Amino acid sequence: MRPEVLNPLFAESDTLDGVGPKLKKPLEKLGLTRLRDFLYHLPDRFVTRRSVEKLDDAGEGEQIIIALTPTEHRSPRNPGRGPYRVLAQDEAGDICALTFFGRASFTAKKQLPVGEKRWVAGRLDRYGDMRQIVHPDHIEAEGAAHLGRLCEPVYRLSEGLTQPRISGLVEQALKRVPELTEWIEPSQRDSANWPDWKDALHLAHKGENTAARDRLAYDELLANALALLLVRADNRARRGQPLQGDGSLRGKLDLPFPLTGAQTRSVQEIEGDLAQDAPMLRLLQGDVGAGKTVVALMAMLIANEAGKQAALLAPTEILARQHYETLRTMAGPTGVEIALLTGRDKGKARESILMGLLDGSIDIVVGTHAIFQDTVAYKDLGLVVIDEQHRFGVAQRLQLASKGRATPHTLAMTATPIPRTLTLAQYGEMDVSRLDEMPPGRQAIDTRVVAQERVADVVEGVARHVGSGQQTYWVCPMVRDNETDDIAAAEARYASLKERFGDDVVLVHGQLKPDEKDRAMHRFASGEAKLLVATTVIEVGVDVPAATLMVIEQAERFGLAQLHQLRGRVGRGSEKSVCLLLRGAQLSETGRKRLALMRETQDGFLIAEEDLALRGGGELLGTRQSGDEAFKIADLEQITRLLPTAHADARLLMERDGGLLTPRGEAARVLLYLFERDWGVQLLRGG
Repeated sequence: MRPEVLNPLFAESDTLDGVGPKLKKPLEKLGLTRLRDFLYHLPDRFVTRRSVEKLDDAGEGEQIIIALTPTEHRSPRNPGRGPYRVLAQDEAGDICALTFFGRASFTAKKQLPVGEKRWVAGRLDRYGDMRQIVHPDHIEAEGAAHLGRLCEPVYRLSEGLTQPRISGLVEQALKRVPELTEWIEPSQRDSANWPDWKDALHLAHKGENTAARDRLAYDELLANALALLLVRADNRARRGQPLQGDGSLRGKLDLPFPLTGAQTRSVQEIEGDLAQDAPMLRLLQGDVGAGKTVVALMAMLIANEAGKQAALLAPTEILARQHYETLRTMAGPTGVEIALLTGRDKGKARESILMGLLDGSIDIVVGTHAIFQDTVAYKDLGLVVIDEQHRFGVAQRLQLASKGRATPHTLAMTATPIPRTLTLAQYGEMDVSRLDEMPPGRQAIDTRVVAQERVADVVEGVARHVGSGQQTYWVCPMVRDNETDDIAAAEARYASLKERFGDDVVLVHGQLKPDEKDRAMHRFASGEAKLLVATTVIEVGVDVPAATLMVIEQAERFGLAQLHQLRGRVGRGSEKSVCLLLRGAQLSETGRKRLALMRETQDGFLIAEEDLALRGGGELLGTRQSGDEAFKIADLEQITRLLPTAHADARLLMERDGGLLTPRGEAARVLLYLFERDWGVQLLRGG
């Protein structure tokens, strides 16, 4: 159970004054649902304002506070389309426009009555010949004394929220912060000159304070490191079952290619782990097309040779069905029984699979999260393989691991190369194998950057490509971090391409009904359809060797790692493949660097390191993923600098200082719950 002292911090947002149903929605978009979330919604930056008496005393781009008297309100000619402007003058009679867009214009009418002096705070800019302040941060009827704070926090917002509103809610949350016992090792805190936890929260919201920010980031890193160590320790203490295969099934495989050195090495590492009493907990990292599925099959056949069952967990139905077909093809000569189980399986078909798992007639099951539901029981589950590990939380992994008589061995796989910098942060409880060689015969993918305005030429190129009997992916842009908008973009592109290509085009996105998605994928995989329009739902796992052209619209909106994953959908056969990156007209320096790197290399691990340098660790550690939480406070620089110390401190606490049973350990237990890494605590008896 969560420690009582933390309960006030996990109160819902509507316990704060002023938060009702209308305000909860924009707050939820920012992830602000509980008081704790407001405490850790740290400012992006701070604004320093200067009080001036006249507009001539301020420079363009400066943040100022000034007394202005409104003289005229000007509505846009086309209501709802243009800005609403309030002309106001300073004490010298010089004019400044206070400019508002959208709904803000309604409040401007009330806040700025003509002829009444108001104190205005905001950034002074120029529009044409006139000075202006767009969306003033503050408009007050009384004196500006309380606006003259040297530092004012600037928070990330969503539509419907203002800086004053967020600041006020954060202030309320800070007043409810309890005193907590220190969990950081005293000498570490003293040497870093860090404030205590409560002071650090207040200081981080009041101004630029590196020590306070570092202390809060360290707390998050320490909680993560400690939770992963608890998982690892629990895994080693569990009763496992050594699995030793005799090679009888693997010897029947008739693979069309020899294993690479990296594949052979990884299979040997896995075989060594499976032979141990302690359950295996290993991560298999492999670049796009590096051959993880073959390694996973070898591992599952070792379990089958030892008389045990194996399960492969995939994050989506598309990927589960793909794995099922691939494994059936590769494992055909072995005679092992392979079944597919997803949430869509109903009635007698589902009952038959459940019975086969229970009586042991099914050797390998492939499926989505349906394979670890309470109604699914196994005769003797010996190995769990989890594909695209980053999409599943540790708690889900532990749930599946409880399905065996003894704790099953676990092999997690990811096609997202994680930089070495972050491997410890995300997979600190696992041993790691890396597939850093590509199978022989793979050709480099010809990657080109094309301006978006040449899209008509690209369509003509697709027509020639399709006319030659080859297939094409067309991935639509991420309009913003909103799946609905992404789907709208995909549907619009699909409609335009369908006019040209007719029934040769199919559409796949996340909100299609499963039957529709399956039909579209089947038509494309079978070659019946020549062009697949999709969102990033095809990012991982989709394998159509005949598809040799990839078009990615507005490629600058994607991260490097995601572009690399998408590009990896082509180049899977013996034919030469091409990837066209369509770029928009407004290309930032970071976007330019990303696209240039995509042209220069196809080394996923190098791309991951560069992606980390360009964007930070957030998305690599889960921003767009549904499993383990990303770091929300620690940035890349802090992860790199503080994580080794946090990991060492966690290890010291667990191995030398009595774990969570000492006074400091009790404080660390509170820390785990504070950062919702309590799945680590749950592993302890009585946790």
